[in-house]
This record gives sequence, C-alpha cells and structure tokens, in this order.
Amino acid sequence: MKSAVIVFPGSNCDRDAHDAIEKVTGHKPAMVWHQETDLPEGTDFVMVPGGFSYGDYLRCGSMASRSAIMPAIVAHAATGAPVLGVCNGFQILTESGLLPGALMRNAGLKFVCEKAPLTVENANTLFTSRYEAGAQLLVPIAHHDGNYFADEATLDRIEGEGQVVFRYGKNPNGSARDIAGITNEQGNVLGLMPHPERAVDAGHGGTDGLALFESLLGSA
Repeated sequence: MKSAVIVFPGSNCDRDAHDAIEKVTGHKPAMVWHQETDLPEGTDFVMVPGGFSYGDYLRCGSMASRSAIMPAIVAHAATGAPVLGVCNGFQILTESGLLPGALMRNAGLKFVCEKAPLTVENANTLFTSRYEAGAQLLVPIAHHDGNYFADEATLDRIEGEGQVVFRYGKNPNGSARDIAGITNEQGNVLGLMPHPERAVDAGHGGTDGLALFESLLGSA
C-alpha cells in the first residue's frame, strides 16, 4: 500500500507517522507539503499527523483545513480510500467536514500529556481488525483541544452506526461520552486524539498502537 503523510507548518508528529508506517510496511511514505495540490500518483493511504498546524491560531485545524492539499484529500476519501487523522489531524478532518462534530478546549483548560487508557469499541473497521473488541490499550495523548463535541442527535447516530471506534477508559478532556476516536459513515476515515504512531515500539514505552497500522497496512 502506497502511503502519504501530509506536512503542515507546525506539524510535529509527521516523522513519528513516517516511522510507524515504514516500520509496518517496510516502505517510506511520501511526505506531502500542504501547499501541494495533488497527492502522489497511486497513493492508497493518507495520514494527517498531529502537531500544531499554523500554531493553532484562530481555531485548531481550521486554517489547515483550507490548505491547498485538502481538496485532494477530500476527493481521495470520497473514493473509499483510507484516511487517518491523529490529534491535530483529527481536528483538521472535522474542520474539513470529513468527520462529524468538533474538538473543543479540554474541560480543565489545560494541556494534557500522558498515557491514556482506551477501549476498542469497534474492531470491525479498516483500522481495528487486528484488535479484539473491548481490548484495553494504553496510548499517549498530548493535546489542549481534544474535547470531542457533537449535538445529541449526532452522538446517538454515530453510536448507533458503530462509528465510535475508541473510547477513553478515564476521560482526560471532557469528551462527550468518553469518545476518543470516530470514523465517517463509510468507515474509511478515522480521527482520534491519542497517538498510535507513538506506541509502535517497545523501546518507546509500548506497542498498543501497532495493531492499528497493521490492520490498515496489512502487515503479517
């Protein structure tokens, strides 16, 4: 699977994303600058990494969602191809309309940087087939605006459709219904606040994020 990682001014997890993908596939992903207007030919999987695009000015992810590369990512997702947005990437995907809801300031109005307990709510997705439903994970988080919000009707809908993929075991930010990660209706776009790309190497503290990339990229 040919992969691409989008790089914005202020991205700080693009190298982590690169290394996680290379670890699983054995191939380096293309690093695509946000002012490009097209994805590399033959791209199968796009990852929108974490960080602080545009310094989180105006509203986290809002300026990045207007970048030149975004129409190509929206078109890519419309074909059913996989797109993963982590942390700031999740914010960008909601701001661009690829995922419902919004990410607001943490309930405690403080930046949180810790390992968060997660539960796999839906193991029947492109991103979670290597996990067991109900699996308990420990994955790093690092965000100030990770408080997932949507109106009650939207929350009921995404719950009912199985779009809630990861849920916090201990809510660190006030997210509605402890939601940590969701997909779109088609199941090919995933956004989550925790950083699975930072949990793929035992030497870095754990490998609970590895199965996400293995699920998607088909590693043995």
